[in-house]
Parts: sequence; structure tokens; C-alpha cells
Amino acid sequence: MPVIYTSSSLALATLELFVHLRPTRAPGNLVTISAEIPTSLAVTRIQISQLGRDWRDDPAPERLAELGTRWLRERRTAVLAVPSAVIPQETNYLLNPLHPGFRNIRIGRSERFAFDPRMWTR
Repeated sequence: MPVIYTSSSLALATLELFVHLRPTRAPGNLVTISAEIPTSLAVTRIQISQLGRDWRDDPAPERLAELGTRWLRERRTAVLAVPSAVIPQETNYLLNPLHPGFRNIRIGRSERFAFDPRMWTR
């Protein structure tokens, strides 16, 4: 099912990607794209208390993917707000491009992005 995975800030998006990269080299072909969610658009919010004690395990428990899949299929909202496993106090947003409200989300232009090379010096 199509879904767009985003973060509340570029810094969080960077950390979300960084934890999945090999420690030996920085990717060279990254871009960042901003998105503006109108305040009038309904957002489904998932709280940490709804996820279970093992929600930050790696790999993540399958029920978390099932939760997202159910949200996509139900199409009640275009946006699902979930806690970040990297920084639980921060929020990631899943966007459902098949929801009618998705067209109200303003998607920005892509811009080149590069990690600071010092992230790979140690």
C-alpha cells in the first residue's frame, strides 16, 4: 500500500535515516522535501501507551506495521501521527496519498541534502 513516511523536522528525518545506514559511508544522492499539513486537516494520533512495551525493538513488532496498514485501509484521515522510535518525544507522520484529504497537503520542492561528513569520521 502506498504511504509517505515523514518527520516533524528535518533533524528528526535525518536521525530516522541515519540509524538505518551503514556506518562506513554517507549516501550522496539525498534530497529533502517539505510538506505543510493544514491545521484544518484531521490527524489520527497514536500514543506511546497504545504501542506496547516492545514498540522500540529492532526489528519492530509486526503489530505496528499492521496498525499502519489498518489505518491506510480505513482511510479515515490522510495523516497518522506516531511517536519516533529514535526520539520518543518527537513525532513522525505517515501520509496516505489515497485519502481525499491528501490533496490539501502542500508538498514543497526537492532540495539537495547532505549529511555533515564528520558523522562518518569516528
